[in-house]
Amino acid sequence: MSQHMPERKERAATSEPAVFFARLRGESRQAKQGFARWSPPWHADRRAGARSDGAHLTADAPPRRSLSPAFPREEGGSTASTAARTTGPDSFPTGQNDTNNNRTQASGAQATLANAANAQAPKAAANHRRPFRTLLRTATLSALPLLALAAGANLDKRPGGDFTTDDQGREAYTRIAWEQVPAAQREAIANGRGLVRQTWVISPSVDPSIAGLGPTYNRPSCLSCHARNGRGEPPASADEPMRSMLVRLSIPGLDTHGGPRPEPVYGEQLNEIGVPGVPGEGEAYLQWQTQVERLADGTEVELRRPTVAFRKLAFGPLHADTLSSPRVAPAIFGLGLLEAVPEADILAIAEEQRREGRGVAGMPNRVWDVAQGRTVLGRFGWKANQPDLRQQVAGALAGDMGITSALFPEPNCPPAQSACAAWGADRHPELSAEALQDMTLYHYALMVPARRRTEAPEVQRGEQLFAAAGCASCHRPALRTGPFPPFPALAGQTIRPYTDLLLHDMGDGLADGRPDYLASGRQWRTPPLWGLGLLPVASEHGTLLHDGRARSPLEAILWHGGEASASREAVRAMAKAEREALLAFLASL
Repeated sequence: MSQHMPERKERAATSEPAVFFARLRGESRQAKQGFARWSPPWHADRRAGARSDGAHLTADAPPRRSLSPAFPREEGGSTASTAARTTGPDSFPTGQNDTNNNRTQASGAQATLANAANAQAPKAAANHRRPFRTLLRTATLSALPLLALAAGANLDKRPGGDFTTDDQGREAYTRIAWEQVPAAQREAIANGRGLVRQTWVISPSVDPSIAGLGPTYNRPSCLSCHARNGRGEPPASADEPMRSMLVRLSIPGLDTHGGPRPEPVYGEQLNEIGVPGVPGEGEAYLQWQTQVERLADGTEVELRRPTVAFRKLAFGPLHADTLSSPRVAPAIFGLGLLEAVPEADILAIAEEQRREGRGVAGMPNRVWDVAQGRTVLGRFGWKANQPDLRQQVAGALAGDMGITSALFPEPNCPPAQSACAAWGADRHPELSAEALQDMTLYHYALMVPARRRTEAPEVQRGEQLFAAAGCASCHRPALRTGPFPPFPALAGQTIRPYTDLLLHDMGDGLADGRPDYLASGRQWRTPPLWGLGLLPVASEHGTLLHDGRARSPLEAILWHGGEASASREAVRAMAKAEREALLAFLASL
């Protein structure tokens, strides 16, 4: 959950860390090069405080200026549709999921394209710098199935299957697959959407259905952190508050269910705000350090790393052994499809990675399922610490807003916080079982943005390089959903999220040192990459990774360590044209 982007320090004319998705900014000259720098006037607007926690978060708020992408038509490519087939996200549209009528019959063409990609690989490798050529020669042999799968994905622009939207604008992450929703559930999903957008109020209230904020909390609504269902971002400096970011807290040891042991005074999460008469717990802030990485062709890339610190702590200092981890809010679209992937398939991927013995060994997390009262597979959260969307939603309501539910019926008041415990205006649980179900159904129904420019030669070349560098080992191009009784339309979908839903050791550079169930302090769940290319449009920033430290995909790649070290070094060794192709592919997702 979090906020503004800092100014970039320009180091050289060829520096690429702030380079990101030119086509999304409609800059035609720079679009031909595959990427461009962020618009300085847009930065100025944000530094001047143009973004607030209020009006801009609703789908109906007018944009300050158009941020819709403009993709130039070029040889070998096509212009993706930029028009949403709806009059607005608050209606029950009939044509939103129009991609159902335009499915690509790709089976034979996929094989042809895969064979062509494999045949061209030796010729393309000859043009590489020698360090990457050596890596490619080794990687191509083991990546042929992944190359074929990735090449085939080019012919199917529908990463969410029937849950794919052609919208490429500011509301791309908010679209609902109404055509897949039974008539009997439409009202429930519309109500769930309203609750996600709702600004909750402190009890007592004229409308008790939206009351219950606090006694301590971070933000008053889901969209305060997940603006337009997208990602949060970190504050640019120590003077800025965390608007869409939070800090997890724990001390060494396990709780009764094998999860993190809460900090004894402040609990599992720092809540900055309190209702009248209840003090907020304090403030967390970030301090940034920078370092410069040099690529094989001499290009310098500035990276930044945050250090979290605390001030105005209401109940004294944190425990001496406190483990803290700053986390930005992740995007919330497409999660129903990920819940519908069979557990057996996820475990099979982990076993496949182990057998291959290439240094990539994904591991499932096993977490506590409150409703079932047992340990199950974890899927959601930066460390896969939640088992399903219902518990993920209920946990966020309790931890971020203080809204209790059947899953988490007690207010978040550690024993030392007597005023919090004495707050008596609320009735528990504050969220009805029906309301929690409606919010869960809304998440199930959200669509995934379609890919763009998949026929462009540089995008297809970038996709081959992505697979050859080993990125597709963890960022799995395709998964298949299984039977899913809670929302049957999610079943039987071939999806392209670019994740394996497994934990991976990402090295010391990204480590937070804070275990979470089976996840170590160095492990993170592979984040999905679908919708990545629309991040600057839908979320109005380009920060990536769990704490938002990366300001571009290239920076994010250079932070990869541990199991991903070989892939990072393959990208570092690429020639400039190859990096541009790789970034063009990522921009197409």
